[in-house]
Amino acid sequence: MPYLIRKANYADLNSLVEMARTSFVEAFTEGNKTENVNAYLEEAFTEEQFTEELENPASIFFLLEVDGDLAGYAKVNFVPAQTDLHDNSSLEVARLYLLEKYIGMGLGKVLLNHTINFAKLNRKKYLWLGVWEKNKRAIKFYEKHGLSIFSSHPFPFGDELQTDFLMKIAL
Repeated sequence: MPYLIRKANYADLNSLVEMARTSFVEAFTEGNKTENVNAYLEEAFTEEQFTEELENPASIFFLLEVDGDLAGYAKVNFVPAQTDLHDNSSLEVARLYLLEKYIGMGLGKVLLNHTINFAKLNRKKYLWLGVWEKNKRAIKFYEKHGLSIFSSHPFPFGDELQTDFLMKIAL
């Protein structure tokens, strides 16, 4: 299956936001209140928010295309855009999502490996990310690819305070 990973640009904004919203809903509707999912979408998955993130020189979006269609994306953060650690020797994977129909094809590994290689090219000592403690599929995926839990943090999600595990891999 032919695929391509490339950096997102402003021309990608509408399709990126649409795909990001869809992949988020697919990943988090189960186990969460619909009103909390919708509230978070309106906070973090708007064209305005994605425009700000695309304009931030410390954040980069990588788009994964399969046969010319958007299949997933990753967003990485350098300091000062990192959400927790703010460590210049690290790279944060703030988001890594695939559309549901592409899960199980090895594309998550492709996208994760791309972020790891990007971190290595930028001479980072480790890569880290946050993952919801109840997202067992994602935790298992990251552990399978060498990441391990090293901490946790609270994550406000609508009217709930959830817990995200922080995971990392040394490079």
